[in-house]
Amino acid sequence: MYIDHISLMDFRTYPLLNLPLNPGVTIFLGSNGVGKTNIVEAIDYTANLGSHRVSNDSPLVRVGAPRAFIRTRVVRASQQTITEFEIAPGKSNRVRINRASPVRAREALGIVSTVLFSPEDLQLIKGEPAYRRRFLDDLAVSLRPSVAAYRSDYERILRQRNTLLKSMRRGKTDESALNTLRIWNEQLATTGAHLLQARLRVLAVVLPQIQRAYNELTDGSKNVTVSYESTIFPVISSTTLQQAALMSVNDLQETLLRGFAEKQSEELDRGVTLVGPHRDEIVLELGGIPARGFASHGETWSLALALRLGSWYVHRADDDSPGASPILILDDVFAELDSARRHRLGAIVARAEQVLVTCAVATDIPEELGENPTIVHVSPGIARVEQEA
Repeated sequence: MYIDHISLMDFRTYPLLNLPLNPGVTIFLGSNGVGKTNIVEAIDYTANLGSHRVSNDSPLVRVGAPRAFIRTRVVRASQQTITEFEIAPGKSNRVRINRASPVRAREALGIVSTVLFSPEDLQLIKGEPAYRRRFLDDLAVSLRPSVAAYRSDYERILRQRNTLLKSMRRGKTDESALNTLRIWNEQLATTGAHLLQARLRVLAVVLPQIQRAYNELTDGSKNVTVSYESTIFPVISSTTLQQAALMSVNDLQETLLRGFAEKQSEELDRGVTLVGPHRDEIVLELGGIPARGFASHGETWSLALALRLGSWYVHRADDDSPGASPILILDDVFAELDSARRHRLGAIVARAEQVLVTCAVATDIPEELGENPTIVHVSPGIARVEQEA
């Protein structure tokens, strides 16, 4: 798939932008801070309904504007789909699909698929567990959009259960409150079981592809492994991951309910939910040693890249029909890589149907991306196709 046109209105620094795009390689070239990332951020937003840079939508709307709009035309095989997203902080975001009446933004999930790497992805290796949980959950949603409902419901129920636990911590532990807690336990266990099953399954599928990508980017001297540390069962290693991914929703639900029962006294004392996938950790390892805290800067970049490339490989394997391959977005990546890894990465991503690259210096772009990329020169508030060789 590829996007052949994008329009922005009041998105970030762009009052109005209309930009044609092409399949193949497009390079957004310009100095730091002129708005290159804003364009690819908007494209990625249409796939994931969120930004890779901020946790809420408010910064996406241009200062002084009440809302922002992103309009794209997506080409998948011979089919075109037009989407127009309305981003209104504090309200429900909406989308028009092929100029129909507005619907919830979630209805657009699956129309376009992206895989984006940016400097922020170093947090996948160096950051807190929430970054790695989000990576798996985002990938699960992009592969199976129905997982988004379980994820949203789990987060909503978790907030309500925590509110109840806080009130019970202040002494409101009568029978009525305990009955309400049991109801929340059932609901959280149900949604949590679905989310946990999706997470384990996608981890089992993506790990071999992450290992492949890391070997392609490096000399292959260190193997990538993982450990999944759960609140409800023993640590799952790379060797037991495939078996763990076969666990049924009912088994996971029962295990979560047992975990709630075992931790109830402690949860009441602390006023917070201590059991569930929201507290799990995914430990990434290089050569059997945790990457977080031990990997070098170069290893951290390569492993973070391998996570994204591995997810791209998973998408391609999951659906090999014409036009199904996700759009690859590389935001300010090549400048941080040594020459050898720059050329290796260029050779890998050149196979994508559409590759969008942001870059401050043209000499950082490896020749493996091809001799005829589309060049988009970006200056504050303006993006213009300068060259199409």
